[in-house]
Amino acid sequence: MLRGLWNLTWIEIKIFLREPLGVLATIGIPVLVFVVLGRIVGERVQRPSAAAVGLIGVGLPVFASVLIAISAVLSLITIISIYRESGILKRLRATPLRPHTILVAHVIVKLLLTAVTLLLMVLAGRRYYPVAVDVPVFGFTLALLICTWSILSIGFLIASLIPTARFAQPVGAIILYPMVGLSGLFVPIEALPPALQAVARVLPLTYVVSLLQGIWTGDPWSAHTSDLVALAVVFALCTALSAKVFRWE
Repeated sequence: MLRGLWNLTWIEIKIFLREPLGVLATIGIPVLVFVVLGRIVGERVQRPSAAAVGLIGVGLPVFASVLIAISAVLSLITIISIYRESGILKRLRATPLRPHTILVAHVIVKLLLTAVTLLLMVLAGRRYYPVAVDVPVFGFTLALLICTWSILSIGFLIASLIPTARFAQPVGAIILYPMVGLSGLFVPIEALPPALQAVARVLPLTYVVSLLQGIWTGDPWSAHTSDLVALAVVFALCTALSAKVFRWE
């Protein structure tokens, strides 16, 4: 089983690297957003303040990291939908590989790409970013992988319910991107109206942003137990629903 998982994972990586636009969208764009927006905002801030430093030093890096995770999810949704439409999933299921092995291979690829993108973001930040990037790289990478793993389950659920690639990615974008506005990344949750606060408390990206911001700024993991529990619940719930409604053909 492990050999089959490794072989399928390697094949998926090679397929991904054959598409330059996919590589640019998944890896290049989040890094460019991080560096370019950081420099633009940094140059326009005449007098560095606590708010400005917080925006450039914490807000933008976390925003770029959220883009990395969302990009991985949308890519997964598209790939699963294309594979279903073209009959690849049906043929893979007929091989000795078990269904969960096939799905886990796709998740591993997305997590590897997430880690690579984050590494490039940190390396680029040390060279071109206007604010010194001093972050616990290992801890933040682990946090981002946990967050990505959790919301990948949302992607599986979307791919399970939407049969065609033509609609799957737009639906995924419509569901995921509006969450960013209520996640506490741009406006603190406490500053939102009560109704929107209630909505924000049930959105997965709220806990993603909280965990990433905390680990980026050096908080101990114990301070974000509730975020980890919420993300685990999202993963378990979406995975269970996907198992019931997922169609291989």
